Formats: sequence, C-alpha cells, structure tokens
Amino acid sequence: MDFNMKKLASDAGIFFTRAVQFTEEKFGQAEKTELDAHFENLLVRADSTKNWTERILRQTEVLLQPNPSARVEEFLYEKLDRKVPSRVTNGELLAQYMAEAAGELGPTTPYGKTLLKVSEAEKRLGAAERDFIHTASVSFLTPLRNFLEGDWKTISKERRLLQNRRLDLDACKARLKKAKAAEAKATCEGDTVPDFQETRPRNYILSASASATLDDTSRPPPPRAEWKEKHPGGWSPPCFFLLPLTPSVTQARGCLSLPEDGKLWNDEVDKAEQELRVAQTEFDRQAEVTRLLLEGISSTHVNHLRCLHEFVKSQMTYYAQCYRHMLDLQKQLGRFPGTFVGTTEPASPPLSTTSPTTAAATMPVVPTVASLATPGEAALCLEEVSPPASGTRKARVLYDYEAADSSELALLADELITVYSLPGMDPDWLIGERGNKKGKVPVTYLELLS
Repeated sequence: MDFNMKKLASDAGIFFTRAVQFTEEKFGQAEKTELDAHFENLLVRADSTKNWTERILRQTEVLLQPNPSARVEEFLYEKLDRKVPSRVTNGELLAQYMAEAAGELGPTTPYGKTLLKVSEAEKRLGAAERDFIHTASVSFLTPLRNFLEGDWKTISKERRLLQNRRLDLDACKARLKKAKAAEAKATCEGDTVPDFQETRPRNYILSASASATLDDTSRPPPPRAEWKEKHPGGWSPPCFFLLPLTPSVTQARGCLSLPEDGKLWNDEVDKAEQELRVAQTEFDRQAEVTRLLLEGISSTHVNHLRCLHEFVKSQMTYYAQCYRHMLDLQKQLGRFPGTFVGTTEPASPPLSTTSPTTAAATMPVVPTVASLATPGEAALCLEEVSPPASGTRKARVLYDYEAADSSELALLADELITVYSLPGMDPDWLIGERGNKKGKVPVTYLELLS
C-alpha cells in the first residue's frame, strides 16, 4: 500500500509539473521543441482520417439501420459479446401482414390474389435487404471499427508518449540553460559567492554557519592583504555548503569545506548535459516509432478503399435484386384480369404525354401486358402486320429491357428504334422495330423523339 501511495504521489507530481510546463508553452513563456513539417503533416492526415472514418461509420450505420433504438440494442449486444438476435426487416413484416390480409379477405378474389403476389415480392425484397445489411456490415463497417478501436488507439497511445518525451526534453534543455547561465555569472563575478538557488531545488538552503557568514553585515570583511598575511597559502572566500531543509539541518553548526566554485558549476553543467542526452535519445526513439505508425495510415487508406469497393458492389447487387423482383411482380400483376383500371382508353391514344426530362428522371414501371389477343395470336399478328403509312416515330431507349416472351422486343439503353401503335393495343405498349426484329415494347422505357 505504501508503494502504491508513493507511486501515486510521484505520478501526481509529474502530472502537475507537465501541466505547468504545457501552460507556459501555450503562453509563450517556455521554449518548445518543434517537430519537422513532414511529421506535422502526418499528424494532420491521421487526425483527418480518424474524424472522417467516425462520420462515415455513423452515417453508414444509420443507412443500414434507421431505427435508433435498434442501433442502441445492437451496440449493447456487441459490447456484451453476445450474438445479436435476428430481427425481421420492414419488407418481411409487410409481407406477413399482406399474407394474413389475403387469407382473411379471400385468397381467391382478385384483391386477395394480388395481395399474395405482392406479399411474396415483399418477402423477397426483405430477404435481399437482410443479405445486404449483413454483407455491408462484414465488408465495410467491421474494418472501419477495427481501425478506430485498434490501430487508432495504438497511434494515440504512442502520440501521448511522444508528448511526454518532448516535455521531458524541453525541461532538460531549460535546466542546462540555467546551469550554464549561472556558471557564466559566477565566472564573471570572480570572488562573489554564486547564487545556488538558480539551479538547486527550493528545499535546499545554505548551512547555518555559511548563512551567518554571508548575512553578517555588521562587521566589514578583512582586507585582502590582511587575509593573505594570515593565510600564506592563498586567497579563498569563506566556505559554505548545501544541506537539505530538515529539522536537523536548521540546528547544524559549523562549516564544511567544498570544492572550488568552478568545479561545482562544471559538475552541474555536466550532469545537465548528461540528462539532456538521455532525454534526446528517448525522444528520437519515440518519434521514430510514432512516425512509422503514422505512415501506416497510407495502408489504412488502401484497405478502406478495398472495403468501399465491396460496399458499393453489395449495394449494387441489392438494388439490382430489388429491381428484378419488382419487374417480375409487375409482369405477374399484368396477367391478372381486372388488376388495373384503364381498359376504357381510346383505341389509338397518343404515343406519350410524358416529357423526356420526367421520363428520364423516374425509374420505369413495366405496364400491363394484357392485350385483346392471346400471346400466340399476338405473335402471329405482329409478323403479318405492317407499319402504318403515317404515325411512326423514332424513340430512344432509356433503360435495358428483357423480353418476357416472343411477342416482346428486348431493348438496350440509348439505342434508337422505330415505334408505332396498332388499333386495339394496350395504351401502355407500342410496337417497336429494330432492323428485321419486331415486338412490343413498354412506353415507359422510351423517350419519344419529335
């Protein structure tokens, strides 16, 4: 217990001393060892990497899990080293409600059938969302967390050690500077007694006899010639010595002999220089260790770049799956009779009333494929029909489209085709021609040109 108390007191003293030194540096009252420009750039780069990694990590978590309560729950499970329980996604929950509604309202009715179809699509969307969240968490969020909780903590620890080594180095420089100044002062003053309080701690005082000799101004000192007659060996000032400030010292009497003043100051300077060399070595060693860690930020950027590519790939896969599921759903709904209202449209409606800007800014919605004839008859009619003499237009394809059957024409984005309408066709479809190929194409995938 005594050892721990001593260590605690020592640590507290060191902390207070460094706090005072750091404050003096901030106010410009003490010298500070500056780092080189390259090292400062590495520090700024590391801090920027850490700050932006934290922001990207938090916002990605919000993207993957918008519910704050769910994020807090996942955080607690992670800190407790427990497996996060499986949570139903919003799409899967919606699919469950739709399936229950179809069972209660009648699964054989058109509304019930549509609810079941949409329920299956929403269930697939929910499963795709679950896969995307898992993939993004493993390939993107986990590396970012590992950097913040592992590499960055190591860098911060070494930077704190470097800061302490720098403060120690500056303290040694200041101590050496004071020792040299006191030595120069003693040399210039010659016989004058040096001021030991400049380099010695405050808990040291002159001995009682020396203090009495130095402070006694009631009687003048003997002349130099008289002193030489009494002491043929040479002139020497009164002797004094330093003792710790303790009760026994305050009661001490007598005068002890010390070495000459020059030798005493030389010892002080040599000791300060030795301490400075040790502090400089420790500072250089710690600076090199910290520099290597900071230069490793480049490898961190490369790793995060690879993880970012993985995140984009998983997100692209997720949205592609969603698009494919919704495309299949629209085609299935289009085969249900009476699913959409709009059969009272005129036989030959306008080709399109949607502006090109609006059509290009919105995702395509596949229209119904119901027509007046069966697929086989439609295919036969398409082979035999010829384009009208007037009414054909050029159209640019906005999105890729995969033909569902032989009556439809597959499309590629940005290609130009010829389109026209036939009497009795569904208003959401047109006949498209590209070379010798002909088939039905959805209007929402086209930008009609004047």
